[in-house]
Amino acid sequence: MATRSKSASARRRAAPATRRTRGRLAPGKAARGLEAGEVAIGLDSADLAELVNLVRQAGGAPIGGYREPLGGRPLLLASLPLGAVQPTPFQRDLSPTHAKRLAAKIDETAAFLDPLIVVRGEDGGLWTPNGRHRLAAGKVLGLKQITALISGDESLAYRILALNTEKAHNLKDRSLEVIRMARNLAERRGSERESSFSAEFEAPELLTLGIVYEDSAGFAGGAYSAFLKKVDRFSDRALTGSLAQRADFAARLLQIDAQVKKIIGALQARGFKSPYLRNYVVARINPVRFHKAKKGDTAPPMPLAQALTRMAAAARGFDTAAVSNRDLAWVAVGAGE
Repeated sequence: MATRSKSASARRRAAPATRRTRGRLAPGKAARGLEAGEVAIGLDSADLAELVNLVRQAGGAPIGGYREPLGGRPLLLASLPLGAVQPTPFQRDLSPTHAKRLAAKIDETAAFLDPLIVVRGEDGGLWTPNGRHRLAAGKVLGLKQITALISGDESLAYRILALNTEKAHNLKDRSLEVIRMARNLAERRGSERESSFSAEFEAPELLTLGIVYEDSAGFAGGAYSAFLKKVDRFSDRALTGSLAQRADFAARLLQIDAQVKKIIGALQARGFKSPYLRNYVVARINPVRFHKAKKGDTAPPMPLAQALTRMAAAARGFDTAAVSNRDLAWVAVGAGE
């Protein structure tokens, strides 16, 4: 045994070291974007004239202009009065705690280094789709002016989830932002298909969950997220009609959750105290839990309406007497992974 062990150790030492590649990013196959000489543009450029006037009318000062090096859209760096900028009306709610903490950290460095991204809003004013907490921090600090990158592309206001990186979004934040954007867009472009806004809404299940969170702020959306991802898809119906249909889906989901709560109560009465009770129950009543999509297949295994019907039936027929501690342990392992 000792000889074999030494021999194996020798082989391991003699084997050539393999290069670790995990975590590395492969560069793009082709170079993209602008050359250095194409990036800088003067404040007198016709591409910036409208933005320069907008800044001056707001009481701010243009600083410089350039073309964003990937897509080439013109951007204006400017200083703006703090009161001239407002967050987009469909952003997540302000967290005073985070704003105060952010203000304290900025004050420690004595430098406001991260400009807001600003676009012209529907009301003709200046909106920031990704700077609500920095804007609030500036107010806490008593700033007179704030730096901003201003774009003439108003559609950026609806790309908030991709742009907002200053405070991590949880599922509730993301869902509420998406449904607020959807309602805002429905007022002006409600006849357009919901699917045409897929880039703005990020994922279809966020629309459904957003309506649920509006009615029930404490809803445990994470437990249902995997289910919805498999069956929820963007609709080709007009946005106004689609939102009405999603309101029905949301109401049905809340009814299912009410039944899930009763099941959890019954299991707790039997002595089960696991923090994974809800995940276990929802997994058990999920009609598509065993479905695995084939590569390239984007079609749902069944329509959302049908899946909710089957899920509700499974919840009504749930047998709490059949639950064992081993079942819950299996769910706990899956949650940990």
